[in-house]
Amino acid sequence: CVPGSPNLENLSHDMPDNTLWFCDLFVYWLQRWLQPKSRLSLGFPQSEIIRYHGYPSEEYEVTTKDGYILGVFRIPAGRNSRNTGKKPAVLLHHGTLGDCIHWISNLPNNSLGFLLADAGYDVWMGNSRGNTWSLKHKTLKPSQKEFWQFSFDEIGKYDILAELCFIMNKTGQKDVYYIGTSEAAAAGFIALYTYPELARRVKVFFALGPVTTITHATSPLVTFARLPNFILSQPWVTAFITLLLSLQSRIDTYVAHFPAGAAVQNVIHWHQVQPRTDYFSLLFFLQPTASREAQRRTPVAVWSGGRDKFADPKDMAKLLPQISNLIYHEHFPSWGHLDFVWGLDATEKMYLKII
Repeated sequence: CVPGSPNLENLSHDMPDNTLWFCDLFVYWLQRWLQPKSRLSLGFPQSEIIRYHGYPSEEYEVTTKDGYILGVFRIPAGRNSRNTGKKPAVLLHHGTLGDCIHWISNLPNNSLGFLLADAGYDVWMGNSRGNTWSLKHKTLKPSQKEFWQFSFDEIGKYDILAELCFIMNKTGQKDVYYIGTSEAAAAGFIALYTYPELARRVKVFFALGPVTTITHATSPLVTFARLPNFILSQPWVTAFITLLLSLQSRIDTYVAHFPAGAAVQNVIHWHQVQPRTDYFSLLFFLQPTASREAQRRTPVAVWSGGRDKFADPKDMAKLLPQISNLIYHEHFPSWGHLDFVWGLDATEKMYLKII
């Protein structure tokens, strides 16, 4: 899919391995205990939710270059579609702690996944390594600490790459639309910067509430991520972060599948990036000239929120000038971080514009 792709080293991954492994293992088993209850609260797992609303559903397993096996869900057609020909393909990817159900949580007239399918798109929904639907590996098990040694860097360099390549190979499409929210937007930038051939094959990159630095973020979870490394390495602190990752509010339909799992290392890697406000600028300039030129040609559309506690407007102001081919930006002063996927007015204000 992307011949000659570089395999870059992470900028920084100095983590307390034993502590993180214990906490991630705790998350894994807690999620195993909670997941049956979360399914019952909503009624169905992903594919059955799709079929319940009258849409066709397909499930695939996609293997990354470093051996993770990701669960990918597809809505190949709308409810009343008779079009059996080739359709434009779009990949939707979730943010931190989430999974692909974010795109189909509301009713069909207010869920981006369903709206795109009804509009004639071939809809694919990915899942990052370590969440409920991506707990497999070719050689590792979730009970091993090596399984959890990843962060958003690997999600961008391996997960997004594998999913996009799989979609293009499966559909025969030469290019794909990409929609990423929160951390998935950051992973999208990493993928485009790292792989020039992939950047050329992304028609448009839609970044919804993109989080690329947390310098001005005010979320409680971010507050913990800002603690010094020597504090974060303490077992009681990482255990408490683990509880935050695992026991977030689970009320109502929205949180029936949330949180879907994540590596504690991912949270701590955001701590390492936090003071490095030029992280993505540095990433950009580390790439070969071909990568930079390819990324410049990828059209990028951005949506931001004035009450976003993760993608703070001040951090957004630093990101926007770095996007070479920014074709659209819209700011909603009253929106928070979850309005991009769960907002009841998201269809009218944003989804129809994306379509």
